[in-house]
Amino acid sequence: MSTTTPTASDFATEWAAWHDEHERARASEHGFLAITSIRWLTATPERFDDAPGTWSTGEDGPVVELADGETITVDGQSVTGTHRFGPLPERSSTNVVWQDGDESVVIEVARRGGSDVIRPRHPGNATRTEYPGTPTYEPSERFVVEAHFEPFDEPREVTVGSVVDGLQHVYSAPGVLTFDLDGPRSLLAFNGHGDGLHVLFTDRTSGVTTYAANRSLDVPAPDAAGTTRIDFNRATNLPCAYTAHATCPLPPAENRLDVAVEAGERLPA
Repeated sequence: MSTTTPTASDFATEWAAWHDEHERARASEHGFLAITSIRWLTATPERFDDAPGTWSTGEDGPVVELADGETITVDGQSVTGTHRFGPLPERSSTNVVWQDGDESVVIEVARRGGSDVIRPRHPGNATRTEYPGTPTYEPSERFVVEAHFEPFDEPREVTVGSVVDGLQHVYSAPGVLTFDLDGPRSLLAFNGHGDGLHVLFTDRTSGVTTYAANRSLDVPAPDAAGTTRIDFNRATNLPCAYTAHATCPLPPAENRLDVAVEAGERLPA
């Protein structure tokens, strides 16, 4: 039985299909480009011009008080009057739907850095409708590297900063990825999707040709020997590269690579 080695053309085609899908998700009707504001809720009820109702929060979680004639949909059910969301776990979110004239608006109700927020997502938001796409480096197999995962004895809680002053995020880090890219390198890894890993990093291109604060990368789950592969061509920008209404984490200090990673997404146009 013969095996076929992927060609450079196959590699570029697979990368292009992946990035096209990533762009479609980014610019989807209620994706983060549709966010019109981020509202930090307090105990004082407030009305906002891009969402229905009067919003507040406290020990029992976010509350919205809808005026006469205002309706939202929560878990498929039409809601009027007062709705209590209950306490939200950190980094969790739930979505409610509001019909604003002809526009279906999704309102994200979330908890970030110990505070409750709402973020309305209007499909007609100019950030979304005028989105030109994100430039990238040409895909290169030079930036696909074999890596070894070195697990900690126990996962560590790691606190990182945020693009929002004073806000912090806490992640579970199961171990470190080591690899060679113009010299020995390492990245602290967070838990990702399923059994996979997730890294946040900066490098010598950050603030020059790529977004200054961070880039994000998913890494496949290591095998039993700890072997995996890092494909920096799939490094992507976080929402904060496109909107001020984001609470993106900053990379841990260990993840500032002293090498130019000329792969993946570049500064937004």
